[in-house]
Amino acid sequence: MYAPPVFHRPLGSTGRRRTGVLTAVAGLVVSLLAFVPSTPADAAPSLLSQGKTVTASSQENYGTPAASAVDGDNGTRWSSAASDPQWIEVDLGSAASVSQIALKWETAYAKSYKIEFSTDDSNWSTAYSTAAGPGGNETLNVSGTARYVRLTGTTRATQYGYSLWEFQVFGTTGGGGGPQIPGGGDLGPNVLVFDPSMPNIQAKVDEIFKKQESAQFGTGRYALMFKPGTYNNLNAQIGFYTSIAGLGLKPDDTTFNGDVTVDAGWFNGNATQNFWRSAENLALNPVSGTDRWAVSQAAPFRRMHVKGGLNLAPNGYGWASGGYIADSKIDGQVGPYSQQQWYTRDSSIGSWGNGVWNMTFSGVEGAPAQSFPNPPYTTLDTTTVSREKPFLYLDGNDYKVFVPAKRTNARGVSWNGTPQGSSIPLSQFYVVKPGASAATINAAVQQGLHLLFTPGVYHVNQTINIDRANTVVLGLGLATIIPDNGVTAIKVGDVDGVKLAGLLVDAGPQNSQVLVQVGPDGASADHSANPTTVQDVFVRVGGAGAGKATTAMVINNDDTIIDHTWLWRADHGDGVGWETNRSDYGLQVNGDDVLATGLFVEHFNKYDVRWSGERGKTIFFQNEKSYDAPNQAAVQNGSTKGYAAYKVDDSVTTHEGWGLGSYCYYNVDPTIIQGHGFEAPVKPGVKFHDLLVVSLGGQGQYEHVINNTGAPTSGTSTVPSNVVSFP
Repeated sequence: MYAPPVFHRPLGSTGRRRTGVLTAVAGLVVSLLAFVPSTPADAAPSLLSQGKTVTASSQENYGTPAASAVDGDNGTRWSSAASDPQWIEVDLGSAASVSQIALKWETAYAKSYKIEFSTDDSNWSTAYSTAAGPGGNETLNVSGTARYVRLTGTTRATQYGYSLWEFQVFGTTGGGGGPQIPGGGDLGPNVLVFDPSMPNIQAKVDEIFKKQESAQFGTGRYALMFKPGTYNNLNAQIGFYTSIAGLGLKPDDTTFNGDVTVDAGWFNGNATQNFWRSAENLALNPVSGTDRWAVSQAAPFRRMHVKGGLNLAPNGYGWASGGYIADSKIDGQVGPYSQQQWYTRDSSIGSWGNGVWNMTFSGVEGAPAQSFPNPPYTTLDTTTVSREKPFLYLDGNDYKVFVPAKRTNARGVSWNGTPQGSSIPLSQFYVVKPGASAATINAAVQQGLHLLFTPGVYHVNQTINIDRANTVVLGLGLATIIPDNGVTAIKVGDVDGVKLAGLLVDAGPQNSQVLVQVGPDGASADHSANPTTVQDVFVRVGGAGAGKATTAMVINNDDTIIDHTWLWRADHGDGVGWETNRSDYGLQVNGDDVLATGLFVEHFNKYDVRWSGERGKTIFFQNEKSYDAPNQAAVQNGSTKGYAAYKVDDSVTTHEGWGLGSYCYYNVDPTIIQGHGFEAPVKPGVKFHDLLVVSLGGQGQYEHVINNTGAPTSGTSTVPSNVVSFP
């Protein structure tokens, strides 16, 4: 987005149905996580034993069968009778090259035991033995070929039987299967990790900012990570493609007596191009009492605690247009000043200063009361469903990724008290670095690893497929994925609980039909208990160079949560033109029960958003129509003047939206008319609250807000036309 010079002074069922029990059972099966143990960075072999046939000499009771030791669930176990010896044996199904055994003992462990291999379940060889087993979690490096792997306990450490949470066998099949993908490892040169004892932190942060301050379409990518502790007299200015974050489990674990600052000096006080940066998981004591975060799209402010005020406008109150806060606590006042629109979710604020066009809140303690359009506040007491973004943190000296739990009817921050969720060791991630191929990335996922993309630009010649339930795909420092040959960059299967977060997907020069696809065509599984989340995933067509895509993002999976995305067909930069960076559609939603919280979609050649699934909900939508349409004929949609910014299909019976805005700025042909910004069937179940359209400086006009409802924009006055309720 680049809003033109508009200054505002501060103001005081036809859908697919689910297949019921059968689908639920299938969803349970595919949702089992492939557990990968903590291993050295140079060895993360493939898990071969999970779900395989297993037998044992005995079991303690009906609740502790042998199968519980190979089910991938660290809360179920096999337990034997209380006598010696006892054994448990797994059939891998075919001969494999076995390289590692992981044992997760319950309190009742084996002091003496042996591991044996066999290819025929008759002739056995000893691969490992000990008379001094330590219990707990044991990782054994072994070597040999086996179809059958047996553990025999000969001396118990307690009076009870042998008890294993998990008995895991790792290796390769099919003649070795090639090298295995290592889990864990270092985070690469563009992740800068600081601790309070380090000298010259300010100088290093300033060095990164100098590189990135005006590098709007550059290739530099950086993550500034701060270990828990207190940092004094620090002002971290954040430029393009730079993320700053604390490495504690909670924001208050990492405190700055100072600021995290975004301003617009590089662009003469105009903040409408302050894109692609982020701040997360820090506590700030601003030097002046108020921190400045003057941004527009794709610049999330998450899991932050500002012990003072927060100013969302650049110095001098220049232009600013759009932003996002989630899971944050601002003790003082949030002052948007010249910000034209903003969305705040599941947070706590001392107060809110003013509103220009569209200020939307859901689940925010201290939010102003509902009052749209004067002041233009849209306020929902809670957010129906949310799950915060995964984040990297330090547990002692060990890196882990925390995955927050799903919340329903959320209000306020998620981190009061003990954070709810689960931790995944870095050893269970393939730490992706620039130069990694799509084939390697896919092999890591198939092997059972999650993905952590370090800062950089990644070219892929095949689709990255995320077909395993609960897989976390987390990018640091606006890690950027570019499909080189017209493929879809990322596809998610019809599986539970995938988390896509912190990525920028750039269209390549050869047209991609879709850049990000969540769920295959016709997806129908019920994911309501464990939805996929798409968070801070940004898509760009053009700007950084030639790029084309028919559709930026398609959501086929039911129950998906889109939590802050900016889908942008570039209006400036390189490779920009009506046909040069052609992209007809921004977001296509086919899944049922999809929720969008913080939806930013701009400048597509036809529909920016088209919603075909049932029971969809959107809380906050910000849009600009394409600037560069050459004439009325280029945007004509049959007998309709222009394509709606947000269209709900005629077949849909239930849909609801709150706080939605669309703007036009047809600077090539200012005579272009948009028939309406929004289009929806007139049905009792289709409801919209607090809609607006704006002609920016009279460059094009809207005839109506939604369908044939709402006053037209007129003349050169940049004043919204509003509809409070539809129908």
